[in-house]
Amino acid sequence: MEKPLRRLGTQLLTLLARARANEADIRRPLVESLYASPTSLGIGALSGFLLSIAIAHISHDPVMTGCAVIISLIAVARSISAIFYYRKLKSGVARAYRRWELAYELGAWSYAAMLGVLALVTLVRTDDSAIHMLSVSLATGYGAGIAGRNAGRVKIALGQTSLALLPTVVGLWLSGDFGYRTLAIVLFVMIFAMRDITRTTHRIVVEALRGKQEKSLLAAKFERLARYDSLTGLENRMAMQMRLRDLFAQNRRSHDALSILWMDLDKFKEVNDSLGHQVGDGLLRAVAERLTQALGERGHIARFGGDEFVILCPGANRTEAQELAADMLDALHKGLRVGEHFLVNTASIGIAVGPQDGRDAEELMQHADLALYEAKNKGRNRVVSFAWSMKERFHRIHEIETGLRRAVANDELVLKFQPIFEVKSGRIVICEALLRWNHPTLGQISPVEFIPLAESTGTIEEITHWTIDRACEAAAHWPEDVRLAINISLAVLNSGALPTAVIEALVKTGLSARRLELEMTESVFLDDDSHTQHMLKALQQIGLRMVLDDFGTGYSSLSYLRSYRFDSIKIDRSFMTGIATSREDQAIVRAVTLMAEALDMEIVAEGIETHEQLDYARDAGIHNVQGFLMSEPQSVAVMTDMVLRNVTIPAAIAAKSARNGRVRAAVTSSKERRRANG
Repeated sequence: MEKPLRRLGTQLLTLLARARANEADIRRPLVESLYASPTSLGIGALSGFLLSIAIAHISHDPVMTGCAVIISLIAVARSISAIFYYRKLKSGVARAYRRWELAYELGAWSYAAMLGVLALVTLVRTDDSAIHMLSVSLATGYGAGIAGRNAGRVKIALGQTSLALLPTVVGLWLSGDFGYRTLAIVLFVMIFAMRDITRTTHRIVVEALRGKQEKSLLAAKFERLARYDSLTGLENRMAMQMRLRDLFAQNRRSHDALSILWMDLDKFKEVNDSLGHQVGDGLLRAVAERLTQALGERGHIARFGGDEFVILCPGANRTEAQELAADMLDALHKGLRVGEHFLVNTASIGIAVGPQDGRDAEELMQHADLALYEAKNKGRNRVVSFAWSMKERFHRIHEIETGLRRAVANDELVLKFQPIFEVKSGRIVICEALLRWNHPTLGQISPVEFIPLAESTGTIEEITHWTIDRACEAAAHWPEDVRLAINISLAVLNSGALPTAVIEALVKTGLSARRLELEMTESVFLDDDSHTQHMLKALQQIGLRMVLDDFGTGYSSLSYLRSYRFDSIKIDRSFMTGIATSREDQAIVRAVTLMAEALDMEIVAEGIETHEQLDYARDAGIHNVQGFLMSEPQSVAVMTDMVLRNVTIPAAIAAKSARNGRVRAAVTSSKERRRANG
């Protein structure tokens, strides 16, 4: 029997070593499974307590009584500890699970060993078969039941089975009876059977726990992917919005401030376009790291998308938020090392502080965005705090953008024409079409306000095509020597449909192509690409005249004149305002006039509002003039009448003076009547 015992011991040691290696990652849940059912543990303890007391009572043997007392004490201690730890598990505050595993292990082995000792003592010290039956049944039942219940910890289960059954086997064998020895052999074999049952049950438990653990890890991975930005490691938009709602609700109850800083990197697109997207991604990572360092424990930062970052600062008032924003900008001004590049980036930041700047999380975010929009409009690289006047402008802009989409269909647009006079002859040679919009609720809206919005919303193309059609229709009734000028934006040139729209308008109205001038500013050439060159050539092939408007306000006008063929240039009104007294403006205007003559181009001076400006334009050799001195923009009917009557500069000035006199007289008469009436 010595070899089988040695082999069993070797297998136990091997099994225990393998169990320690394989179950290290799920040890805690396996330990918790020992305490998962205190009821079954209590029933086992109660059974051992009752049967051992019964054996002691029947035998009146002091040794058996001592064993029964020890078993009872261990049973009570194990039951109490099991209930105590189980409650900790249910409440979620269970800690130091390794110590609890050791406590369970010592209690389980002590209890099993005492059951085995009791069985051995009864078999050796008495011949009473009833006592034998009670003690052997207790040890055997416990050993069999424990194989399944404690399979989560193989070492404990096999130790209990061996400690309970091996002394019993020894006692049965020592009794010398054939039947007892047969039972001893059966119980010895049963230990190996219990080992297999325990291993099988343990494997099932481990696989189940590992499957659960893998699902938990996978769920945690997907949750991280859903909540964190993969590029920078910061929280993403969804996580930030969830955090904002929670913080806003908490701070609203406590009436604490909650600040939102919405940051946008300035000219980030240029970094991507010039250095590549890998450098751009590296810059975003470096910015995220630098901002996190600057923020410290003062708030939470998230990448909202693209090159935008949102910082949430619970408890920060407006002053503290502005100080934090200044720290952020200073951190970026120090420059960032991205690979081989050292980049110094600026940023624009909008601030909104709750609850005064927003009644809920969404409104607060919207107002921070409005403040950011204001910061970018004011020149970038600055911090702007939200003000309610921004909300009013936002609503106005929104109403204008919405109205632009139906302005043409609702016939809300109106064309005005301002005459351009030839200085030498004094007659009208060009009429510039000027767009006006009478909004149904906002009233008259300046083109300076709605044209940029039309460009950004994509409605400028439809508006431009409408303008070309109506302007060509009006010009068709003018003499052949009077030209039509229309302003063209960059957005319309980029669309590619302008040549087709022009040809259709010319064919429909019968207007000659050489009578149509397209005016464009230097902004058209900022993105000097092949598309712009192709479009200008296509328009010139139609026979249109090309005019460079607002000449002198940009930085590359001379290079444009060298690269593109223009028929005319217009001197910006800013040079004519102080022409009578400014030597600098006089020198610039003379130089432009000489250059235009050398390049065989007409030159137009706009913004003529005084006789001194007109006289200087005449003396400087400027070909054409335009301004309020001669005429304000007129309706189609008035402009057509002026052209057909061949109104000249002196006649236009005289007529305008007469009109102004009549207006002044009417105003004076009205005041006198009000005074007479008291």
